Order: sequence, then C-alpha cells, then structure tokens
Amino acid sequence: MQRVSRAKVTVGGDGSAAEITGEIGAGVLALIGVTHDDTPAQAAKLADKIWNLRIFDDADGVMNCSVAEGTGAVLVVSQFTLYGDTRKGRRPGYSDAARPEVAEPLVDAVVAELRSLGASVATGRFRADMAVELVNDGPITLSIEV
Repeated sequence: MQRVSRAKVTVGGDGSAAEITGEIGAGVLALIGVTHDDTPAQAAKLADKIWNLRIFDDADGVMNCSVAEGTGAVLVVSQFTLYGDTRKGRRPGYSDAARPEVAEPLVDAVVAELRSLGASVATGRFRADMAVELVNDGPITLSIEV
C-alpha cells in the first residue's frame, strides 16, 4: 500500500491504444495479492485496514489521519507477483499465489468492502497486463498482512 499524490492503471498497450481503467488523485494505491488460504473475512479486514490506517498528515504534520478522513480515494490493483518466491534460482516461483478463480472474488470483495465503507475506488483489470503509474507521496509504502 502506498500513499500517493496520484496514480493510474492502464491496459491494452501503450500510447493512444492504452485504456485507463482506474485513476485517482491523492489517496492510496493498494496492490493486492491473494494466497491459497485467504478468506472473505480477511478481505473485509484488509479493506478496513486500508480505509482506516493513519498514514496521512494532520494539520500539525503528524501522520494521524486515514484515507477515510481525507480524499477517500483508493486505487486497487490485483498483483499475483507479490507472492513471487525468489529463494531458489533466478526465476521467481508463483506457487504461493492463489489461482485466478480463487483470487478474483477476494480482490472484488476488498473493492466492495472499501466502497461500502465510503471509499471512492478505482481499479485495474484482473488478469490483464497492466501498467501502473504513481507519484509516491512521501516515504509511505507499507506491506499489510491480515
């Protein structure tokens, strides 16, 4: 998860052929990876964590505010490569990543829960070759496990 000034995801090539599937201004970019034993309850907990984690500055410049208290903007991008295993050899293994038919409903559940909490959610496209652009807002990049 990254605090961003802006972020967008495109699919379908480069240049004029590319389609922007999701774009936000200031907010949070959440790259979501799903593994075999993840559950809908964990998806809901992850959405709550993304929504309420205090990573934005308050009036005094202290990280006391959440995306819920700020822009409410979240860009969710599915990212199976987060479960890439690089311990052996030179080619990552992805056996820890859930199969698409398991992962997609859980990513969708995170998106649905964020929306029910009040987030303005943009997304990438599941199983697409996506290009993600972002402007990181400060030194805030977190890995969240629930």
